[in-house]
Amino acid sequence: MNRFSTYYNTMFNSKEAFNTEMQNRSKSFKDNFYEPYIPILTTEDISNDLSGQQGISNGQNTGMAGNRGPGSPNANAGMGGPPNRPSATNSKGATILQISEAKALKTISKNSVLVNGVEKNSYMFDAYMLLAKSRMYQGKNHEALDALNYIFNNMPKHKRINTARIYQAEIYAKLKDYQKADKLFVELKDEKLNKEEKRTLSIFYSEMLLKWGKKNEALTELDEAFQYNKVRKTKSRIAYLRGQILAEQGKKQEARESFTTAYKYAYDYEFEVKTQIQIAKTFDNASDNYDEALAYLQKIAKKGTYASRKNELYYAMGILALNAKQDKDADSLFRKSISAKVSDPQIRGLAFSELGKKYFAKDDYLTAGAYYDSALAVMTYKPERDRLTDLTTNIKKLSKNYYLIKKNDSILALTKMSKDQQEAYFAKYIDKIKAKEAAEEIERKRAERSKGFDTGDYNANSMFANSGAGTFGDVNMGGDNKSSFYFANTNNIPRGESNFKQIWGNRTLADNWRYSAKSQTIEDLKNEALGVTAAPDPRRFEPSFYTEKIPTSTTDIAALKKDRDTASLGLGIMFENFFGNSKLATKTLYDLVDGQPDEDTELKALYQAFVINYEKDPSAAERAKNMILEKYPYTSYAEFVKNPRDKNFNKSSEDVQKKYEEAYGLYDKGKYQESTALILKTIDDNKKDALVPKLYLLNAYNAGKSAGKEIMILQLEQIVLNYGNTMEGEKAKKLLKYLKSDIKMELTDGEGKKLDAAPATQRPASPTDDEAIQQRDGLPVSPAPTSRPPRPGGSNLEGSPRKMQQMQELSPATMMKDTKAQIQPEKK
Repeated sequence: MNRFSTYYNTMFNSKEAFNTEMQNRSKSFKDNFYEPYIPILTTEDISNDLSGQQGISNGQNTGMAGNRGPGSPNANAGMGGPPNRPSATNSKGATILQISEAKALKTISKNSVLVNGVEKNSYMFDAYMLLAKSRMYQGKNHEALDALNYIFNNMPKHKRINTARIYQAEIYAKLKDYQKADKLFVELKDEKLNKEEKRTLSIFYSEMLLKWGKKNEALTELDEAFQYNKVRKTKSRIAYLRGQILAEQGKKQEARESFTTAYKYAYDYEFEVKTQIQIAKTFDNASDNYDEALAYLQKIAKKGTYASRKNELYYAMGILALNAKQDKDADSLFRKSISAKVSDPQIRGLAFSELGKKYFAKDDYLTAGAYYDSALAVMTYKPERDRLTDLTTNIKKLSKNYYLIKKNDSILALTKMSKDQQEAYFAKYIDKIKAKEAAEEIERKRAERSKGFDTGDYNANSMFANSGAGTFGDVNMGGDNKSSFYFANTNNIPRGESNFKQIWGNRTLADNWRYSAKSQTIEDLKNEALGVTAAPDPRRFEPSFYTEKIPTSTTDIAALKKDRDTASLGLGIMFENFFGNSKLATKTLYDLVDGQPDEDTELKALYQAFVINYEKDPSAAERAKNMILEKYPYTSYAEFVKNPRDKNFNKSSEDVQKKYEEAYGLYDKGKYQESTALILKTIDDNKKDALVPKLYLLNAYNAGKSAGKEIMILQLEQIVLNYGNTMEGEKAKKLLKYLKSDIKMELTDGEGKKLDAAPATQRPASPTDDEAIQQRDGLPVSPAPTSRPPRPGGSNLEGSPRKMQQMQELSPATMMKDTKAQIQPEKK
C-alpha cells in the first residue's frame, strides 16, 4: 500500500509540474504575426530558440514563430494545476521541467518491474512518456528518444504505443530528420488511432511538412487537423496558418476564406484585428468591391471593443486601398494609422514604410528615407528592420548624388541664361518668398493674440493637475509646518522634470515655450541638401543678391559640370547595385553620355551600361559596345566588350593541363612567340576550361618578354576586367601595381644577360578614377601613365629585397607551381 501511494504521489507531482509549465508557456506566449507562419500551438519556450542546445537548435526552422513541437494539442485550452510558477532557471533551484523530469525518474526507479526484458508495470508507460516530453521541451531530444526506446523495447504491446510513436516522429522532425519523421507519420496514419492521437498527429505532421517545404501536403493535413480539433483557439490558429500558406501561393480567394474562418473562431481582440489585416491583404481589385470592403472595416473600427486598436484597423484599410489602387485613400488611411494611439509599434512602422514606398516610387529619395527612418524607430520585427536599415543606408548614399546633380543642374541652367532672364527668374522667386513670409507673419500674430489663454490638456497624472486643496504636486501648500517651496523637497525635482517632459517634451528656455516644438521638416532637409540656407538675409528681396552668386568663370563652370557628371555616374551605378533597377540605371548612364562629359567619365559610363545589359538586354548594351569600339578602340574596355567575361567555367581537362605545361616550357626556353601561339590556340579550342585565366596570365608574361611593358600592362588590365575575382585576377592586379610604380627596370635577354635600355614612345596619361566610381566593387582602373617601356626581353627589378621577393611570387614559375598544386588533371 505504501509503494502504491508513493507511486501516485511522485507521479502526480511530475504531471502537475509538467502541466503547470505548459500552462505558463501558453499564457506567456506572444505571437509574432510578422513571421511567414505562426505556430498552431503556444507551448514553446521561446528562450530555447536561442539556447543552442542540441535538438532545439537542430529542430528549429526560422520560417515559423513560436512553438514547433508542443506536448499536447489541447495545451491551448489550459491545463489546470497549481498556481503558476516561473519556468526559468534561477540561482535557487531547478526549472519546472527539470522537476518534472526528476519526479518521473524517481517514479521509474522505485516502481519499474522489468522481468526478462518485459516491463510488467503498465503504469510505467505514463512515467516514460512524461519523461520523454519533459526532456523534449528542454531541448534534450536524444535523451527523449532514449526514454521512448525503453517503451518500444520493453512495452511494445501497450495499448497506447501509437502515442509514443507520434512523439518519436515529432522528435525526429525537431532534429530535422524529415524523411524518417515522414515515414513514421505515414505509417501511423494507417493505424487505428483514438481521437486524441489523431488530433496530435495531424498538428505535428502538418507543421513538419511545412518545415520540410511540402506546402501542398501541409495544407491537406491542416484540413484534417481543423476537423479533428475542437478547441476554439486551436481551430482559429489552424485556419490562420492555412491562410498564410495559401496567400503565399497567390490563392487570394481561398486564403481569404481561411482567414475569415480564423476570425470566426478568434479567441482575443489582437487575433481578430490581425486576421482583418490579413483579409485586407487578400483583396482582389478585379473581382472584389472596394467600397463594401472599406465600409465593413470602418464599421468594425467604430466598435468600442476595438477602440485601442484603431491604428491597426486604419492600417488594414490602407492596405485595402493600396490593393484597390486608391492611392489617395491609402495615403490618408496610413497617416491616420500613424496619428492614432499605438497598440502595435510594428504596425506603425509598416504604415511609415508604406508611405516611404510611395515617395521612393516617385524618385523622392530624401522624403522616402525620412519615412523609412521613422519606421525604423518603432519597428520591432528584426528581419524587416534589417532590410530597412540597408535600404535607408543606400538611399542616403544615393540621395547625396541625386541632390548634388539637381543643385548643379540648377546652377548650370542659370549660367546659360542672359542677365535679363536671370533677374526675371529671381523676381518670381522673391514673390514666393514674400508670400510665404506674409503667411507666417499672420500665423505669428494669431498666436500672439491667443497668448495668455491656458489651452493645455492637463491629465490627472500630471504634476499640474489639481491634486487636492492646498497642494501642488507632492508639496504641501497648506498652513502646516512643512515648507511650501516646491524645490525645498529634493524628491520633487526629478519627478517634476519627468512629468514636464511627458507632457511638453524637450523645450528650450524661451518666450512662448508652450508653442509647438520646432522640428526639421522634410522641406528643410531638401533645402539643406540643395544648399538653400534657412536663415533670412536682409538682401533676400534683391535679385542682385542671387545673380551675383552665379559663377561666370569657365573654370568654375567646368568644375560644376565635372562634379555633376561624376555624381551622375555614381548614381547610375547605385541604381543597379543597390536596387537592381537596370532600366533606370541604363537611362541615367546614357543621359550622362548624351550630356557630353569628359572622355574618362564617358568611357566608364559606357562600360557600366554594357556590363549591366550585355546579358539582360543585349540591344541596350549594343550602343555602348559600338561607341567604345568606335571612340576608344585601343583601351582595355574595348577588349572587354569584344569578349565579355564568361562565368561558366568547367574543371580543367588533362589535355589543357598538358598544353599549359608545354606553353610554360616554351616560355622558360625563351620561345615567346611559339608559347603565345600555343596559348591562343588552346584558349580558342577550350573557352570554358578552368585554366583559361592562367593561360591568359602566362600570355601576358610572353607579351612582356616579346613586346614590352606597355603590351603586358594592356593584357593584365584585360585579365583584371574579365577575371577580377579569380586568383589570376588578383595576381594581375599586383603585377599592375608594380609595373606602374617607379621601380627601375633592367632589361635582360633570354639567358638573363643585361641589355641596354632603348628609348620608347611614352603612353598618354589617363585620368585617375573618381571617388564615386570606386563605390562599385570590381570597377576597372584606368591605365596609368608609364614611361620607358622596355624592349623585348626579361626585366630585373632594382629595389628592396621585399619588392624583389614579391615580384618573384608573381612570376610564371610560381604560377606554374600553383597550377600543379591546385588543379589536378581528370582521371581517365
